[in-house]
Amino acid sequence: MTADVNGPNAPWLLLIHQLPSKPAYFRVKIWRRLQGIGAVAVKSTVYALPANAETQEDFEWLLKEIVEGGGEALVCEARLIDGLSDGQARALFDAARDEDYDEVAKEARDLAARLEANGAAAKRAESRGQIGRLRKRLAEIAATDFFGATGRLTAESLIADLERRLTEDTDMASEMPQAPQPTAADLKGRIWVTRTGVHVDRIACSWLIRRFIDPDAVIRFVPGKGYVPKEGELRFDMFEGEITHEGDRCSFEVLLGRAGITDPALQAISEIVHDIDLKDAKFGREETTGIAHLIAGIAMANDEDAERVAKGASVFDNLYEYFRKNRG
Repeated sequence: MTADVNGPNAPWLLLIHQLPSKPAYFRVKIWRRLQGIGAVAVKSTVYALPANAETQEDFEWLLKEIVEGGGEALVCEARLIDGLSDGQARALFDAARDEDYDEVAKEARDLAARLEANGAAAKRAESRGQIGRLRKRLAEIAATDFFGATGRLTAESLIADLERRLTEDTDMASEMPQAPQPTAADLKGRIWVTRTGVHVDRIACSWLIRRFIDPDAVIRFVPGKGYVPKEGELRFDMFEGEITHEGDRCSFEVLLGRAGITDPALQAISEIVHDIDLKDAKFGREETTGIAHLIAGIAMANDEDAERVAKGASVFDNLYEYFRKNRG
């Protein structure tokens, strides 16, 4: 059985189970196993996974474990008809993975702060193992990130930044995969590609591209995982994209730098986008909460990415005029 987990009306696998009240450790064990395979609860005893051969096998092994432990369980394939939409179900998975990614990002930021305080010797002597552990944890989360949660970009870029800081051997650094670095001259006349399910960073980047970089730009929305760019395409705010998170900077900040734009009003907007996207309150602008609510409302009211970008453009147009007249 195979399925496009990003496609509309894709099937879901549901594990419906009843566990014995004792022993208590068995309930904890099953809960941990569910977390490990990336399942999310849609009801108290009903867990879901996108349907494919691997997830079916995961549920079948877990069903066997539950039955052998004295519980009851069944696995079924389902399509969501009412009560919970496919988009809402995918949002549950993204939210769960974003929580995991946020934990990794926090640890990476804490480690970066310690490296800054302790100096180069401590970086080499004490931190390689910690970074390796973070990289391993990131890979584990990514394995159950079925729909490309936004938080991966931040966690990945923070860990890559730590690795770069610790890498002193030029040959070792050259072996690390690096995305091409387009310059301002490369940004016009291109087809821009980003992940479906756009939110604040991708909406803001789309607005910036069409208003300040290339008014005739074509922007396409594609599944985030495993997309191979075609000739002439530039990927933004995507894993391994040409323009995406770098270190502790969101894609909007990176795009501003690549385009060579130093407009103070856009810099102010970049601080708001950063704090909404990375959730680190780095800049603490008073406008951030209100803009976050506006963008969240646009995302909730519009399933189509082009509609989200169009509605979001109005928000950023007005925000730009505000900062332009108030000097950021």
